[in-house]
Amino acid sequence: MTRPSSPPDIRRPECPGGADALLVHRRFEVILLDLGLPDIDGLDVLRKLRQVTQCPILILTARDDERSVVLGLRSGADDYLVKPVKLVELLARIEAVTRRAGRPSDRQRNIVLGDLDVDLDRRVAAVGSQVLPLTATEFDLLALLARHAGSVVTREQILDALWGDAFLASSRSLDVHLTGLRSKLQRPGFIINVRGVGYRIEADPA
Repeated sequence: MTRPSSPPDIRRPECPGGADALLVHRRFEVILLDLGLPDIDGLDVLRKLRQVTQCPILILTARDDERSVVLGLRSGADDYLVKPVKLVELLARIEAVTRRAGRPSDRQRNIVLGDLDVDLDRRVAAVGSQVLPLTATEFDLLALLARHAGSVVTREQILDALWGDAFLASSRSLDVHLTGLRSKLQRPGFIINVRGVGYRIEADPA
């Protein structure tokens, strides 16, 4: 992984293993992923990352066979580079995928869904003039679902965003916080359970 603010040093990875990458990926805006990791196969790491993030991912690996290239791109990689690669080309590829990806949703600081107003800067949610007494985790959960109103947010995405690890965090914690949020919203059917997948808030609630 690398932060785009400084040139990447491919000789000194930020995360030496796949398990590390799954834990800290949210700190980064671009991910350089080697397929030859010491603990987990890089393709498995790629698939798991794609369950929880749309961050640009470039594979940088010694595997140059056609099967690996096809699997890498079909599994969600934005680009595939074979070592050795010149630094100037690597930086150009990073610039290209980050430009294509963009981060427009990050600029949204206030979300309005009917009479529900979620102020992301002040971390306050209100229904009409009534401010909801949400805990920090309940607010984060509501904000995440509201940002993606109209689309399903998977349980893995929620666990990763709120607890930093979609694959180790307790889903029971999510159930408890979701129950508390629904109780405080007092809107039956507002947060829809998509069985076996995740949850959705309608984009234009009645």
